[in-house]
Amino acid sequence: MDLRLSGPRGFLRRRSRRLVAAAGAVAVLAGAGTWAAVASAGGPAAVHRADRLMTTADGVRVDTSYFTSGDAGRRPAVLLGHGFGGSKNDVRAQAERLARDGYAVLTWSARGFGRSTGKIGLNAPDGEVADVSRLIDWLAKQPQVELDEAGDPRVGMAGGSYGGAIALLTAGHDDRVDAIAPAVTYWNLADALFPDGVFKKLWAGIFVNSGGGCARFEDALCSMYERVAESGTPDAAAVRLLRERSPQAVGDRIDVPTLLMQGQTDSLFPLGQADAAAKAIRANGAPVDVDWLSGGHDGGDLESDRVQARAEAWFDRYLKGEKSAGTGPAFRVTRTLGAGSGDGEPRLEGVGADRYPGLSGDPRAIALRGREQRFENPAGASPPAVSGLPGIGGSGGLAQLSSLGIGISLDFPGQFAAFESAPVRGDLQITGSPTATVHVTSTTDDAVLFAKVYDVAPGGAQKVLPNQLVAPVRVPDAKAGRDVTLTLPAIDHEVADGHRLRLVLASTDLGYASPAAPATYTVSLESDLTVPTALGATGQTAGLPAWVWWAPLAGALVAAALLLTARRRTAVPPPDPALAEVPLRITGLTKKYARSVDRYAVREVSFRVDKGQVLGLLGPNGAGKTTTLRMLMGLITPDGGEIRVFGHAVAPGAPVLSRVGAFVEGAGFLPHLTGRENLELYWRATGRPAEDAHLEEALEIAGLGEALARAVRTYSQGMRQRLAIAQAMLGLPDLLILDEPTNGLDPPQIREMREVMIRYAADGRTVIVSSHLLAEVEQSCTHLVVMDHGRLVQAGPVGEIIGSGDTLLVGTAEPLDAPVVEKVAALPDVASAVPTADGLLVRLDAGGTVRRLVAELVRLDVPVESVGPHRRLEDAFLTLIGD
Repeated sequence: MDLRLSGPRGFLRRRSRRLVAAAGAVAVLAGAGTWAAVASAGGPAAVHRADRLMTTADGVRVDTSYFTSGDAGRRPAVLLGHGFGGSKNDVRAQAERLARDGYAVLTWSARGFGRSTGKIGLNAPDGEVADVSRLIDWLAKQPQVELDEAGDPRVGMAGGSYGGAIALLTAGHDDRVDAIAPAVTYWNLADALFPDGVFKKLWAGIFVNSGGGCARFEDALCSMYERVAESGTPDAAAVRLLRERSPQAVGDRIDVPTLLMQGQTDSLFPLGQADAAAKAIRANGAPVDVDWLSGGHDGGDLESDRVQARAEAWFDRYLKGEKSAGTGPAFRVTRTLGAGSGDGEPRLEGVGADRYPGLSGDPRAIALRGREQRFENPAGASPPAVSGLPGIGGSGGLAQLSSLGIGISLDFPGQFAAFESAPVRGDLQITGSPTATVHVTSTTDDAVLFAKVYDVAPGGAQKVLPNQLVAPVRVPDAKAGRDVTLTLPAIDHEVADGHRLRLVLASTDLGYASPAAPATYTVSLESDLTVPTALGATGQTAGLPAWVWWAPLAGALVAAALLLTARRRTAVPPPDPALAEVPLRITGLTKKYARSVDRYAVREVSFRVDKGQVLGLLGPNGAGKTTTLRMLMGLITPDGGEIRVFGHAVAPGAPVLSRVGAFVEGAGFLPHLTGRENLELYWRATGRPAEDAHLEEALEIAGLGEALARAVRTYSQGMRQRLAIAQAMLGLPDLLILDEPTNGLDPPQIREMREVMIRYAADGRTVIVSSHLLAEVEQSCTHLVVMDHGRLVQAGPVGEIIGSGDTLLVGTAEPLDAPVVEKVAALPDVASAVPTADGLLVRLDAGGTVRRLVAELVRLDVPVESVGPHRRLEDAFLTLIGD
């Protein structure tokens, strides 16, 4: 297969497409199977979904879903792409939302993902991009889709990461695309994975692993990766291969309205990728808005709801033609104001401007001080400095911590040079890429440096690397000495008054490949550090408003009033000796939604958990399970009620929480360390004595065996999950809380996880597990708590709930129609009635009897064949929640 960019002739542009539209449609639809329509309730109208496998001209099957709402009128279409390693299912909720708002939406799983066949081509022009153009061919033939002209539907594209790149690429290859809204994606994949000729080895490895391994990629891509990973240096062929599959290759042909939403906490596709895209597309005459999100591939808040709403407004303006649609400012940045007062989540604020300033707007010079410095590149580039840990996402990612002022970074003595500024006077808001020029000399011809700028607090003990970002720099012919202009990663970061800026040049970094040969680098300053200040304070201070003077007095008065009136209410209750041996008792637990007087996340929930129990916490999404667990772990404060662990009242920071271990899905580990080393490092970070860890006991229960001596990067998903649970079990806590511990595991791994939980509780300890896998809960749990809409539905032993006499399976000779089921549910002694494949699940009210139920069923002409208690937890659960 020809993997080079095929150019305009390889992709049918608008005029030539009209000559072969029919042939293209036949290639897509041949042998594709039968449509299946599904209606899902919600919103002002039902959303209808039709699933189909479409076959391309080269025999690849592409799995698609088509969403519409309403019966009359044509409407614009939207194609939604998914992220790398995902499938069309990841964007279903967004598709349904757009369909309800008047769009025809088509989603698909890219080659090699989901149910689609073929090998991963990294959005190859003659592969994945060609598939999307054929999907546009198909949309042009749908009666619901608005047409600009025959064969040309009014269509927009959106997607994140991999899906964002395909939106950009398709807009460059196919003139029929009318507007795009890509998010957290790349403009040049070669620059993203080989920045300045330095191999981003950890992210590249994660990229290949999340795709299912090298063999799942096209042969040329797999061969390229293995070649570069072995040598540690990208060659010209590797760079060319990735550039040919990047939007940059067709950047001069992307001329449609573009909304670029890029993540600040993103070392994979940093802000510079969106900046390059914005410049190129604006040069083509198209409107471009830029939005810097809080999160990214390294973690943080991806602001999904806001991102989707802004993309929809963009389509309302440029697809529907609604000139009044609020598309937002030309440039917007999300800033973190600190942790929230209730649950510790970061508080975010948006700041906007009416123009995009780029990465160097309103520069300000910051003088640096420091003599010429020498430092070493160690043999084998080890030990490496640590700036960030790629792939550790979620709200606990290191980049998110840095936005809250918590820095986690490591530079080894003798392996870096540092130059520092005087204390900054007045707050300094950096928005863009700082730059500086240095002179570099090496004892070897090839030198690689890693440049970063720290925000250093007074005294120097605390320093923060904004978003954990670093810029690699390859210096060729370094023996002769060269001036090098450093362009640091783009950030949006406030430097507080009195803090210093520290420019560091390190010889190694964990995320990148460095020269293995030992060398000595000599670096000296050639310029000041220039920082862009295009959006925020630049050091000037304004006059103080009047409220600054009266606010402290008012605050003091309020504080005094609170102390006088609320002392008793805020006092921590004393321990209850009668509950000293009870792992958990919850009484009247209540938590309201923020800024609401009548919506509750949890309402008047009470239950008790005793020693030796494995308790399953069950409920549909939105039932209040996660809120309950967060209150139990002291992460948020209840509005009412009480939680006692071993008799002690739980509050944020309560000492009794040291007896509680918790595992939250998605724990991260240092990939180059062994399993044992990761656990030992974690325990040292707690500051508790090593003998209190009970490491060997926890490892025996987790059952990892010889795998503990291997690097975590070699672990399967199941092994990572067990390692995370072993981490939660360190110290052998008396109460262990596991939230969805079996997510992503295959059946054998799920069985192993079940045995881990049972073994842990066998010695009298207690486990609480939240899970959606009802069959596993039935086999592993001794007791259940079922919640729905924030309330406790039922609690008790598993056997009692499954086989309770008030829940019956009524076998019928034929399936029952909905009106008949509704009549049964309305009977006086019936709490709920749910149809099943075998008949009907009926839960009786107190006082209801089987005899009276059978008599009523006969009266309603229900063809009863059998009546008896049911034995599946799934049936009991559905009956309890009335679904």
